Amino acid sequence: MAAAARELDLIVYGATGFTGRLVAEYLAQRHGDGSIAWAMAGRSLSKLQAVRDEIGAPAATPMITANADDPASLRAMAARARVVISTVGPYQLYGSDLVAACVETGTGYVDLCGEPNWMHDMIAAHDAAAKASGARIVFSCGFDSIPFDLGVWTVQQAAKAKFGRPTPRVKGRVRKMQGTFSGGTFASGKATAAAAAKNPSVFKLLIDPFALTPGFAGPSQPKGMLPEYDEAVGGWVAPFVMAAINTKNVHRTNFLAGHPYGTDFRYDEMMVAPGLGDIGKAAAEAIAKLNPMSGDKGPAPGEGPSKAEREAGFYEIDFIAEMPDGERLTATVTGDRDPGYGSTSKMIAEAALCLLEIDGAGGVWTPGALMAQPLVERLEANAGVAFRVT
Repeated sequence: MAAAARELDLIVYGATGFTGRLVAEYLAQRHGDGSIAWAMAGRSLSKLQAVRDEIGAPAATPMITANADDPASLRAMAARARVVISTVGPYQLYGSDLVAACVETGTGYVDLCGEPNWMHDMIAAHDAAAKASGARIVFSCGFDSIPFDLGVWTVQQAAKAKFGRPTPRVKGRVRKMQGTFSGGTFASGKATAAAAAKNPSVFKLLIDPFALTPGFAGPSQPKGMLPEYDEAVGGWVAPFVMAAINTKNVHRTNFLAGHPYGTDFRYDEMMVAPGLGDIGKAAAEAIAKLNPMSGDKGPAPGEGPSKAEREAGFYEIDFIAEMPDGERLTATVTGDRDPGYGSTSKMIAEAALCLLEIDGAGGVWTPGALMAQPLVERLEANAGVAFRVT
């Protein structure tokens, strides 16, 4: 059955998990009127029904049982919908068969993946088949990596408009961020570290900025691994924990779009440390020593902050375009919820809704390469994410 003619528009797979529940709640609030046909999916019918009632979704909302260890159930689920939203990670442990099912059935797919080793393997395994089936597979549709992917795209559009050409250098600088990373992100980080410990080739992928651009390697990139004084922000900056995935997605967007940023494009991400002078330097050094993924005390999958904590969260990220003659301009991306849960759940839902509305060829995509402008418009209109150029 052609994807456009299926009984369901969207399926939220993993709807009983913490983030999946937030996605389902968002859809219930925005589309509980039946304007789209959507369903909730997971391992347990009784848990799905309980979540449906707790979030106030219509009683008629379809419930689908599917399990990551049952490929036939995943294929049957994928065949019913135009787009599947997957919040079931770590994806390298639980996600491969669902991607294969969506590729086989020509079904659109979005997820929250921040696992570059798995994404690399999925691109190698499925990109050609997805192009053939028409399946549009879009990884990293949460805080990893939409604000960064679309932030770079926004500043590049502004550079072309102002200077007549793209900028060869963008600095991503996280100025403010309040909120925790999710239990799923913590589990994914642990799974990736375990994979790298077992297989040196995984570690090589993790440190390669062009790990997701098969056949293309651009210029040497800024490392972003040590504190430094950044004249562009007038202060000290420190390593940013999500840079390893976001930078790869930004380079893949450039690659998939035919290098509109140039083949000489250089990009890094760092956190702006609070304070000036020696205080800022000390803060940057302290941040550099922190590893929120270390130890075993991170949140468990399925755990997360309260509604009040999510609503108190926010983020502000600058994307600074530096031209060879020294001219600059900045695009700023802000979010009105905590990045790991509140904003992420809205972003992935809007990415899926955007995928329903736009045309595009099959393949393994990034949000920025497939749907940059329409997704920016949806996020600004509905998801509390703003894009501003100064």
